[in-house]
Amino acid sequence: MNQTEKAERFAELHVKGSPLLLYNAWDAGSAKAVAEAGAKAIATSSWSVAEAQGYRDGEFIPIALAEQIVGQIAATIDLPVTVDFEGGYNGDNDDELAGNIARLLDLGVIGINFEDRVVKGAGLYGIRRQAERITTVRKTAQKKGVELFVNARTDLFLGQGGDEAQLVGEALERAKAYAAAGASGFFIPGLKKDELIGRICENVTLPVNVMVVDGVPSNDRLTELGVSRISYGPIPYIHLMAALRQDAEKILS
Repeated sequence: MNQTEKAERFAELHVKGSPLLLYNAWDAGSAKAVAEAGAKAIATSSWSVAEAQGYRDGEFIPIALAEQIVGQIAATIDLPVTVDFEGGYNGDNDDELAGNIARLLDLGVIGINFEDRVVKGAGLYGIRRQAERITTVRKTAQKKGVELFVNARTDLFLGQGGDEAQLVGEALERAKAYAAAGASGFFIPGLKKDELIGRICENVTLPVNVMVVDGVPSNDRLTELGVSRISYGPIPYIHLMAALRQDAEKILS
């Protein structure tokens, strides 16, 4: 598949009630293993990519190094590749954001996660401002002729405080604004309650992405609720490193 075909295929895989499963990778080797296991697409985890190179998550890994890793994944794997791109590695500079997105597209990437948290700052971007940032991403992709899958992530449910049921109202506002700005999907990491996930799936026009963490309903239940994408974030890296450490301890003890 060429990049256009990969982008089209990736979008088609987001089906409400028949979710795309993404077991997140962090380098070409892990991506190859996941692909050989039968994956339909490859997704990176920013946390795992950073940790594997000795950095903390939160855009501490140099963007040039992150791009090198992503480029190697895309060159190695003949599947759609979507990148956890955090806040765009740009501070709040739209020109820099556009340049960063353009380089990702040149590497063969067909999707990104793009969060509304102010990385290295406090809180979330306002709805209008984040919508403007999503529009910048969409326009950059259009200039490149790629239908980039922009998975608009809201961090409302990740340590922002407040009652989850009340936060769902703002999440629905954000989903509507992000869709109008050019988002392709809506990502709600941190939300765990059945009824709240179901409410978002019922009221959001975009495909909804849930991340597996302790307390999140089973994949079967998420399917019943209407989720379109289930991702595993840092879990694969954490599991593999734990196994590696155990093996090393047996040998070295």
